[in-house]
Amino acid sequence: MSLNDSVLDNYPPGLTYAEQIWLSCFRVQLLENPQLNEWLIVTIMTFIVHEANYFGRYIPFLIAEKIPYFQKWKLQPDKIITPEMQWKCLKGVLFGHFVVCTPLQVFFYPTAVQLNMGITQVPFPNWTTIAWQVLFCMFVEDFFHYVFHRLLHTSYLYKHIHKQHHEYQAPVGLAAEYAHPLEVFILGTGTFLGPMMLCLICDFHIITMFVWISVRLWQAVEAHSGFNFPWSLPNWVPFWSGADHHDYHHLAFTNCYATSFRFWDWLFGTDKAYHLYRAKQKAQAAAGNNPQNKKLN
Repeated sequence: MSLNDSVLDNYPPGLTYAEQIWLSCFRVQLLENPQLNEWLIVTIMTFIVHEANYFGRYIPFLIAEKIPYFQKWKLQPDKIITPEMQWKCLKGVLFGHFVVCTPLQVFFYPTAVQLNMGITQVPFPNWTTIAWQVLFCMFVEDFFHYVFHRLLHTSYLYKHIHKQHHEYQAPVGLAAEYAHPLEVFILGTGTFLGPMMLCLICDFHIITMFVWISVRLWQAVEAHSGFNFPWSLPNWVPFWSGADHHDYHHLAFTNCYATSFRFWDWLFGTDKAYHLYRAKQKAQAAAGNNPQNKKLN
């Protein structure tokens, strides 16, 4: 029996194939109780979206790290990430994913229901709705991240929480979520703040939530990648942070606190040392030196 003859029958006319597939997922009976079944399916979906995007986005950078041709675009080519460091990072990331993220994913469904988030409703929101809502979430998360990231750099919070993330002075994409469990929870709150606000003022669908999570993870991994390719987004969109911006934060332990955009650091004056350092690098390059191997003064 074909898929169209089984799980895709008896749907309202006019639905796209993707929308029919979406509804068919919720017809899978994993548990007898319908609501608990939906809860489990949403939890599994959320877990897959998170893991697939996080590790899937890292794989191209992992490959680039192994190919000599791409080393000319490394921001800190003199810093070597050993296999032992990679293994430690992977263990820390997996611990955070299963000990912190998975319990939060389990409680995502009842939260979504309480907020009246669209789950099985079809048709999906159109692409313009998804676009402006994801952009809204980006702005909310970016400001939240800026404020709380700066707080994590205060003496007490840095020593007891944020220091773990800064073990990698030359970060790699895998290290994007290598952090203390409290930091994962604190900064992760910003990711859910925008969707929560949207649920209170307009219709918001879980499909948009999954698109937003994907965008956020791709941005986070890229920012920690350690590469600034000619095609990297900051070279085309000047206000985008990217790896060039965030890599300096790991190098200097200061400045460049925002995650997606540069204007918060510009507005609050926390990018001055970054600009001075990059200007010095350009001057050294013009003089024929290799600026990427120079230590901070």
